[in-house]
Amino acid sequence: MENIPNEQKTLDVLILAAGLGTRMRSNLAKVLHKLDGRPLINHVCRTATALAPRKVYVVIGHQGEDVKSAVLEELTSEHAEFVWQNEQLGTGHAVNSAREFLENEDSTLLVLSGDVPMIRAETLAALVQQHRAHRGKGAACTILTVKLDDPAGYGRIVRGDAGLFDRIVEQKDASEDERKIKEINSGIYCFDTRKLFRALSSVKNENAQGEYYLTDVPTLLRNEGEDISLYHHSDSNEIEGINNRVQLAEMERVLRRRVLKKMMLDYGVTFIDPYNSYVSAEAQIGRDTVIFPNVSIEGTTEIGDGCIIRAGTRITNSKVGHGVEIRDHCVIVDSEIGNGCQVGPFAHLRPQSRMEDESHVGNFVEMKKSVLGRKSKANHLTYLGDATIGEKTNIGAGTITCNYDGVNKHATSIGNNVKISSNTMLVAPVKIGDGAVTGAGSVVIKDVEPNTLVVGVPAKVIKTLNEEEN
Repeated sequence: MENIPNEQKTLDVLILAAGLGTRMRSNLAKVLHKLDGRPLINHVCRTATALAPRKVYVVIGHQGEDVKSAVLEELTSEHAEFVWQNEQLGTGHAVNSAREFLENEDSTLLVLSGDVPMIRAETLAALVQQHRAHRGKGAACTILTVKLDDPAGYGRIVRGDAGLFDRIVEQKDASEDERKIKEINSGIYCFDTRKLFRALSSVKNENAQGEYYLTDVPTLLRNEGEDISLYHHSDSNEIEGINNRVQLAEMERVLRRRVLKKMMLDYGVTFIDPYNSYVSAEAQIGRDTVIFPNVSIEGTTEIGDGCIIRAGTRITNSKVGHGVEIRDHCVIVDSEIGNGCQVGPFAHLRPQSRMEDESHVGNFVEMKKSVLGRKSKANHLTYLGDATIGEKTNIGAGTITCNYDGVNKHATSIGNNVKISSNTMLVAPVKIGDGAVTGAGSVVIKDVEPNTLVVGVPAKVIKTLNEEEN
């Protein structure tokens, strides 16, 4: 078969994600630990996808089904292929597990680690480009390297004549002079796929661990007369792996500071205390919004311009309009808040809640799967579940939509310009017409006609209201 020119070869990605991660001291596989609210493996998968590869192969082993489920949150089943490594016998063995899928592919293979989440797509694209362009014909292997002030624990890159690759030497095998080398192997590689699997057939496990090391492959290829390219990258933060919880916490801190700095400098967001603010890298915050301390903005949350988010609030996967004030200690999850709204303090918006423009939700109010209409208010001690509330309606303190009958949930519909007095119980399914009024302490078990006053337990019609009374 005629070889395809290197620059035209298909790009495949192989992610190693089968390890135990024993230093995490956890019952959870290392790649499933979360950074910025997402599993480590998902960060790597998203970066790989940005390169538009033909397919992403993920080597799984420990808690493999859970890892597979996490990956499929980021990749489609069409673009993901899972490779089982039932025994963890080293990085070479992990790559070799994919032999049946890849050994006959005339492609470029990018090998990544599932626990290196900070690597950028731009860096990997430059690595692939150098690999394909090396000496006009492409390299058999290209290794991404960085220099560290303290390279202890990493494999050193030993260069020979003219600065060309000679070998990778591990810390435990390095001489005193070799340990002084600051250039290290990142564990990120590009390979000519066929040449990789040919060389893997010659890798031995003659070492104290009895493992097969991928780091032996570049030397084997060089000994066969193949070109080995070194791509030296200047930012060592990108290639840092996570081996324990201290490193995970440090990486979370680095990522958070990077996100907040970008928001302050590029988007005009004010953080009263950046060291005590937590914002997802996927979140969007508008100009002149002010974030107070101990606020957590998670997931794909969007916040508009000119908002005030006060202390102790948590917002997750929600959309907040312009000019909104969210007061202290609110919890908002999978919800939508319109322009000019006020929320809290101590309010809880549960999933599928929506506040229309200029509506208010106040102290100790809980909404779930409900809509609060434009300029409507529920200011005190209220539960609104499975409810639709119209415009300019006031919900009095202590009101509850009794939406659950012990078996099923039922809906409550409240019209425009309605006044629900304090301690009203609305027993769903029930509909309150436009302009209706309930008396304090009423228990409403039947639909209420528009412009009607109902009072009592159960609530009964007292009179029909005229415009002045409304």
